[in-house]
Amino acid sequence: MHIALPALALVVAVIVVATIARRVGLSAPLLLTAIGALVSFAPFMPSHFQVDSEVVLLGFLPPLLFSAASSTSLIDLRRDRRQIIGLSVLLVLFTAFGVGLVAWWLLDVPFAAAVALGGIVAPPDAVAATAVARRIGLPRRVVSILEGESLFNDATALVTVNTAKGLIGGAAGAATIVTAGRDFLWASFGGAAIGFVVFLVLARVRRHVTDTVTSVAISFATPWLAYLPAEEAGASGVIAVVVCGVLLGHKAPVIQTAQSRVSERLNWASVTFLLENLVFLLIGLQVHTIVHGVEQGSLGLGRTFAISLIVLLTVMVLRPIWILSLALVSRLSGWTSSALLPRESVIASWAGMRGVVTLAAAFLLPDRTPEREALIFIALVVTVGTLVLQGFSLGSLARMLNLHGPDPREDALQTAQLMQAAVTAGTRKLEEELASQDAPVPEEIVTALRDQAARRANLAWERLGSNDPDVESPAESYRRLRSAMLDAERRKVLAMRDRGIMDHEVLTAVMDDLDVEESMITRMSNGENEIQDRLLLTPEIRQFGCNHLNDAPMTADPITPEGCPDCVREGTQSVHLRLCLTCGNVGCCDSSVGMHATRHYEQTGHPVMRSFEPGEAWRWCYPDSLLG
Repeated sequence: MHIALPALALVVAVIVVATIARRVGLSAPLLLTAIGALVSFAPFMPSHFQVDSEVVLLGFLPPLLFSAASSTSLIDLRRDRRQIIGLSVLLVLFTAFGVGLVAWWLLDVPFAAAVALGGIVAPPDAVAATAVARRIGLPRRVVSILEGESLFNDATALVTVNTAKGLIGGAAGAATIVTAGRDFLWASFGGAAIGFVVFLVLARVRRHVTDTVTSVAISFATPWLAYLPAEEAGASGVIAVVVCGVLLGHKAPVIQTAQSRVSERLNWASVTFLLENLVFLLIGLQVHTIVHGVEQGSLGLGRTFAISLIVLLTVMVLRPIWILSLALVSRLSGWTSSALLPRESVIASWAGMRGVVTLAAAFLLPDRTPEREALIFIALVVTVGTLVLQGFSLGSLARMLNLHGPDPREDALQTAQLMQAAVTAGTRKLEEELASQDAPVPEEIVTALRDQAARRANLAWERLGSNDPDVESPAESYRRLRSAMLDAERRKVLAMRDRGIMDHEVLTAVMDDLDVEESMITRMSNGENEIQDRLLLTPEIRQFGCNHLNDAPMTADPITPEGCPDCVREGTQSVHLRLCLTCGNVGCCDSSVGMHATRHYEQTGHPVMRSFEPGEAWRWCYPDSLLG
């Protein structure tokens, strides 16, 4: 019980504080760290509270890295590889040796110990940076690069710390330095190789596992299946976990069932939520113990704190110097396609919040390390200082630079394009299946399949546009009525359950089916987006996808600016309006009863239309089904 009650208290505290932070718009990691620091000085706290480094590095780090890696795009990592390598490897080394020089000068410790401190404070935290970045709404590319950096920088830092630890107390001769370099290379490339081998084995296994519970259980074991063999071989377990996680996430649609993917995402979301927030609470709870250790040391609290502030300033300055210089070199070298914009480089250079790995690595320093307590205290000041100074000011800096997340309407536009392409492929497959059938399929089944596919595509398109809020679109009508039907169906099932006239297994299966359908309806309903002030254009990389789009103008004079004349004549309601860029005809979208824009294309062959809704300027090619 002496372990169970504190563990339960920590979990409850995380849930309560994170919920409050979400409601009031604060960053949960920052709030948890502050509360933990205050609680650490409370009378009921033990005089010595320290989280074992092995608990963090073995218990917390592998699952957190695997969860982040498995949801990271391999395509994005490949696209931003120069930026990610520059930040996760070169910047970590640059910071480690830069801080090492400052600490060596101020603390009068061996250079190996100073470099170990540099490696400890060098890597920004995976959770803190991306949590704050997503909360304040940074551009997606910046968040992607920060996530990619955080996946690999812990490995570089831990390898640097372990290498420096081996040199503490010894002579750093040429042979020793060569050995350290060899160990560094083996840790990096060996870890990647082991992670790749584990991926190959697990991918083959998971192809043959169709049971959802077993598949999720395998995913929970995967971080340690990659981490432990790599560490045992002297390689980087962090790199092994990241490589294995990224590759398994990339191949998940092929090697896993749909049910296991959905269940895995939900289970990992809950685990990650607890672990991510728990580590910041643990950081705060160690503050009193670390401060007390420095007070008993030879340097004293005042001098150590002054040195800590200098190291904190060094850490915060070295990152902008590196990132802004890297952006300049990238542009001078012609790597403009992979380089961040100047404003993006500035915001990325300020997103350097440190986290629990920094403190865990500090406690890994051997007891014989000179001024060990001071080094741990410096790591704490850097962690808390970056969390507070950079974490709280990052949003203001983003607003000052006019940086924001992607326009939600642009996401809706791309979602609609992707859904339309998928539905078109499914409809084409339906026609092929019907043509190959020996016996005719009942027409009502074919009609139901076609209507269901069209409804899914139309619902995605209806999320665009500024239609009259007093007029209900067909998809909204379906969603409202089907939700009411599902509610009645569920009440009936529950009534039969309460009367005890059905087996529990049968009731559970029916309830699961109802829940799945309702969750899909709710998900689409929650995806509604507010209209923003700026004009919604086609994403630049998709503006010219075919000859029709290349040849079509960007606009045309509408024949009937007031709306769809066919809808007026037929007495039907338009949902969204489309403008033909060949003749200026205005027609309603496919969610409308008349579908007059599509009918106009079928009658005239005019290939390209443009949205005629306020604030939108995206185009659509009918023959090629492409945005432009």
